[in-house]
Amino acid sequence: MRDILPDLRARCADGVPLALATVVAVHGSAPRDPGAVMAVDAAGTVVGSVSGGCVEGDLYEVAREVLAGAGPRVVTYGISDDEAFGVGLTCGGTIEVLVRAYVSAAELADLGALLDLIADDRPVAEATVLSGAAETGARLVVRPSDAGPATGTLGSEGLDAAVTDDARGLLAQGHTAIQWYGAHGQRRMQEVAVFIRTYAPPPRMLVFGAIDHAAATARIGSFLGYRVTVCDARPAFATRERFPTADEVVRAWPHTYLESTEVDARTVICVLTHDPKFDVPLLLAALRTPAAYIGVMGSRRTHHDRLTRLREAGADEAALARLASPVGLDLGARTPEETAVSIAAEVIQHRWGGTGRPLGELTGAIHHGETS
Repeated sequence: MRDILPDLRARCADGVPLALATVVAVHGSAPRDPGAVMAVDAAGTVVGSVSGGCVEGDLYEVAREVLAGAGPRVVTYGISDDEAFGVGLTCGGTIEVLVRAYVSAAELADLGALLDLIADDRPVAEATVLSGAAETGARLVVRPSDAGPATGTLGSEGLDAAVTDDARGLLAQGHTAIQWYGAHGQRRMQEVAVFIRTYAPPPRMLVFGAIDHAAATARIGSFLGYRVTVCDARPAFATRERFPTADEVVRAWPHTYLESTEVDARTVICVLTHDPKFDVPLLLAALRTPAAYIGVMGSRRTHHDRLTRLREAGADEAALARLASPVGLDLGARTPEETAVSIAAEVIQHRWGGTGRPLGELTGAIHHGETS
């Protein structure tokens, strides 16, 4: 959704009717995850993608039908029949796609309000009925409990209450899922399928050390969708001119800044200073956070010396095992840009549990978490 957010907001603001095709479920290997969106507006213009091109042509026709009044529907695409030139996924997986139209001024205003929240990085979840004993396409927009009540309805107070509770739980975890309920929100029943799509603020990447490698890492971090902060205590180095792609550039002692900023279980920390007076207090602070990844630059000799200093400062072996050091995967990287790719590859590996080995040497599912 975020990659086409400006296009969608512009159409809502201009009152242009559109249909959204959203991936709601993936089985096996598939090009895009649940939540991927393609939009078709009243003029026939397409933005976004749900499969990288495999099924967009057929989905375009479905979207046009829904825009013309056919009503929301869920369509399923599986493996294509190459001999018959059938529409499907060449990767062999299956995706389910919800297609829903926004035509009236009220519908476009409701969608626009949701898009504004996403653009402002405010946590929000959208729950949509897929099938069963409730109206397909019915929507409920849920924000954290301290941000106000849910808006919209799925058809009954009980269902709205149950889905609101679950949506807030999923939002706190940053997860998207299909949940099943009874017609009035009863648990452990499968009468109504509801797709709950969460929009949490982008995860953070904290880059410490305003060096050339940091500039390259900040660029690739932004490309991967992180909100990037570069921090360095030296005013001559921590400048906006040196880091134009970073969301913020902070001039502060690294450990002081880290202790005062928000770090959650999705945060990536890259320590590129390789200077003991910065590294040791910074890493002690980093190891007290729930950060998903803590990568540290330096040679193996530097790493060995750093571990000794950290042990002397009280860090235990379990904590030290969290450090990815020397930082990055073994790609043979030499330039700052190549090193940034190496770091990004390791971040992705940690996130999804990959092996880091060439796919051509492996068998089985390409995307981790798949069963086939």
